[in-house]
Amino acid sequence: MEGTRPVLCEIQALVAPSPLGTPRRAVVGWDSSRLSMVLAVLESRCGVRIGGNDIYLNVAGGLRINEPAADLAVAAALISSLTGSPLPADAVYFGEISLAGGVRPVVHAALRLREAEKLGFTAAVTGRLNAADRSSGLEVREYTELAELIGRIAAGGRQLQAAE
Repeated sequence: MEGTRPVLCEIQALVAPSPLGTPRRAVVGWDSSRLSMVLAVLESRCGVRIGGNDIYLNVAGGLRINEPAADLAVAAALISSLTGSPLPADAVYFGEISLAGGVRPVVHAALRLREAEKLGFTAAVTGRLNAADRSSGLEVREYTELAELIGRIAAGGRQLQAAE
């Protein structure tokens, strides 16, 4: 959100095997501490072995994102890159990820959905919405657990290695 106006942005992620003892993390346009938190949740709560890879994360267009609503988009982009499963080009992702692996709804969800619809998107993936936020014409997929969304993304590509 920029004031009261939603700004949609593209999150790009590249997950690659690391030849180094300490994998590389390069982040442009997002908080690197927030990335570390999302990676920890993916590892410990969702069973995704991602920590041993080099991770490159970029917010396209030079934007700087500093709100937790981008957590779900970042997690989806990371899993998409890890599994080789492309995300639908006509879908938007937004939601806050909790340390327990849950997906929380975000403020101004109705405004975000309306803006996405204006820009030609047909689907949205987010946390649970209240009744007032469901009035958009988008196909909305609501998740309460990150692991459930990851399973759906991973089903389109190679299977994830379960953490031991």
